[in-house]
Amino acid sequence: MKLSFHGQSTIYFEANDKKVIVDPFITGNGMSDLDASALEVDYIILTHGHGDHFGDTIELANRNHATVIGSTELGDYLTTYHNVEHVRPMNIGGKAELDFGSVKFVQAFHSSSLTDDNGVPVYLGMPMGVVIEAEGKTIYHTGDTGLFSDMKLIADRHPVDVCFIPIGDNFTMGIDDASYAINTFIKPSITVPVHYDTFELIEQDPNAFKDAVTTGEVQILKPGEAVKF
Repeated sequence: MKLSFHGQSTIYFEANDKKVIVDPFITGNGMSDLDASALEVDYIILTHGHGDHFGDTIELANRNHATVIGSTELGDYLTTYHNVEHVRPMNIGGKAELDFGSVKFVQAFHSSSLTDDNGVPVYLGMPMGVVIEAEGKTIYHTGDTGLFSDMKLIADRHPVDVCFIPIGDNFTMGIDDASYAINTFIKPSITVPVHYDTFELIEQDPNAFKDAVTTGEVQILKPGEAVKF
């Protein structure tokens, strides 16, 4: 499996001949190497509704007739206001078996909304992390979150091959909490830091995170680079 990073928290992979993207923030993301107008996807997985994760979901879903997997509220929003044809509504604790693998949403401590044309936030369900199992690999994308001890429970239940974890601070965990989560709770084989350097408030040194991690391997990826298994 090729598992690639594309700036902020966007990851892309192909499994069982299906193309999957997580949190497709492409347009307006100065770090992204992707072209939303040309990208082909079969599935879009959303951890929450903030614009820097929701991103190009509507355009990608409608042009590709892709299935969007996310919270019930996100699904209702997409079908009611944006005519998205295919949604798979889920919630924390639920697991779906799909043709590329399985998706299970887990806790994250954050928020989830979009701002409408009048500047009013629209609630879009609980923020979530996601555990993806495909082609014999287990991927834990924590979503945007603070540190919480049940990360250990999640990893005990689903031993993690690759963990994507935010280090940007301010809106999510910073380096101290993220490295603690990896060293103490999750203990994956491979860790990829995400959600940093996209804009000023989340500028961080990923090498400082790498130095703080004492378990497994940290791979610092540039947009377009893939995890080396």
